[in-house]
Amino acid sequence: MFNGSGVAIVTPFKNGRVDFEAFNKLIDFHLQNNTQALIVLGTTGEATTQNDEEREQVIKAAVERVNKKIPVIIGTGGNDTAKAVKHTKQAEELGADGALVVTPYYNKATQNGLIAHFTAIANATKLPNILYNVPGRTNVNINPTTVAELAKIENVIGIKEASGNTNQILEIKRLVPEEFKIYSGNDDQVVPVYSAGGHGVISVSANVIPKEMQQMCKAFEDGNVKEALRLQLKYKLFIDLLFSEVNPIPVKAAVSLMGYMENELRLPLTPMEDANLAKLQAEMKQLQII
Repeated sequence: MFNGSGVAIVTPFKNGRVDFEAFNKLIDFHLQNNTQALIVLGTTGEATTQNDEEREQVIKAAVERVNKKIPVIIGTGGNDTAKAVKHTKQAEELGADGALVVTPYYNKATQNGLIAHFTAIANATKLPNILYNVPGRTNVNINPTTVAELAKIENVIGIKEASGNTNQILEIKRLVPEEFKIYSGNDDQVVPVYSAGGHGVISVSANVIPKEMQQMCKAFEDGNVKEALRLQLKYKLFIDLLFSEVNPIPVKAAVSLMGYMENELRLPLTPMEDANLAKLQAEMKQLQII
């Protein structure tokens, strides 16, 4: 699929609608700054507040603008298996290169239920599937043995691991085939996940610092661990500030400060609190991002 930094891209809104002019500018920004994959309609893209018509329009826009220069991966998961199957088939039909499939939330599932859920989605399409484990949002963890079982499915090719548990990531690495991709789901753990045998990051911060996130990944891949760590530490405070409120509230504020789009979210998300915004803006100025 890809190695390095893939961006979990925001969805720009303007006056309640998707702002496709801004979306195209953002995609161009990533193509120019060496982002290795575009992850569309994930958590950062506010997928849960977009209807089926909007989803189709956003996927089409991304696929057309990228034009096969890098992989376009669509967030198709959810807590209704039938709907997740539908969305994954839609992504395939519209020309996407892969699907990012989150664990079911709210109704949750046992480990056997997770295997059945992800298997049903993978079997419904030929698209490469990336599992998405983010227990902080879903209150469900994919156990390493479950990941290993799912890795036996031909088109389940990797996992975005956002548990924050390095020991768990090491155990996944121990159990899965060498070619199975492990991506950090936490921007503050890119170097640790690489050290545990990972292959890159699906990044929120890359919305703002795409070149630098890819440089961090490339440095580690080239064996320059010291440089990768330098970049990880340089941007640590900035990354922390991007998660000082619920994602994507801060990152949308940051991208709007760069002038790429309006700072508009859909309820129940609301704009960043003034005190946190001031800290974010100050750090962006310190890093010469703005």
